[in-house]
Amino acid sequence: MKRVLLFVATNLAVLLVLGIVLSIVMPVLGLDQSSYSGLLFVCAVFGMGGSFISLLMSKWIARNAVGAYVIEKPRTDEERWLLATVARLAKEAGIGTPECGLYVSPEINAFATGANRNNAFIGVSTGLIQQMTPDEAEAVIGHEISHIANGDMVTLTLIQGVLNTFVYFFARIVANIVNRGSNNYMVYFITVMAFQAIFGVLASVIVMWFSRYREFRADAGGAELAGRHKMIAALKRLQSSHQDSELQGQMTAFGINGKKSMAELFMSHPPLEKRIAALQQG
Repeated sequence: MKRVLLFVATNLAVLLVLGIVLSIVMPVLGLDQSSYSGLLFVCAVFGMGGSFISLLMSKWIARNAVGAYVIEKPRTDEERWLLATVARLAKEAGIGTPECGLYVSPEINAFATGANRNNAFIGVSTGLIQQMTPDEAEAVIGHEISHIANGDMVTLTLIQGVLNTFVYFFARIVANIVNRGSNNYMVYFITVMAFQAIFGVLASVIVMWFSRYREFRADAGGAELAGRHKMIAALKRLQSSHQDSELQGQMTAFGINGKKSMAELFMSHPPLEKRIAALQQG
């Protein structure tokens, strides 16, 4: 329930901010929503603006969504090891040391988030600390550090923003064509929602393809930072756990363990056997 309320509240706040921006900017630019240029501008503001506002808020959203607490003064040997490992691998990767937090969950998982490679956040589940060896956990942290170093959060946000823009735009173009000559707003609204859903599914295929591609890169980065045998062992540990990710939204995309799907086209992560094979062949 907390995650749902946080998601709804955040999106309402984003819509409110973007609505205010549009009401100020469009008259200044002389744009009208009834024109294609005006419509595209509105769609770009909501598509790109929503994605980047969410990115800027991602650390706060992620910490609150999973109930993670930031480790500032380590209280246990595990926390001291975690902070030291994150700092060491971040230095090797040439980025600023991310904030690090723990969240209570039995699943083996970790995620990275943040708008800046020098001001990011890594969340680690208690299940990972309890069920993985230090070598395996080090490889997982290296994987998340690689996501940050590669700028994956910003790149995925940019791709999502562009796709959102065109999903909104073309859904309204099609709705205008379908409802030409009719002033029934309800029919127009339903048509827009239907085509946004259809185009959204097609857009998600592109987003998930990129997500799977950069998982292979993050695995390779984790192997370079921590050691190939450690990265392979970590993935095999995930394979034997048979757990699906409990993370939501972009946290799922940047977790070490992703959600499963009947169709690989809609998976945020490649199958573990393919990730292991790629490392073994590399």
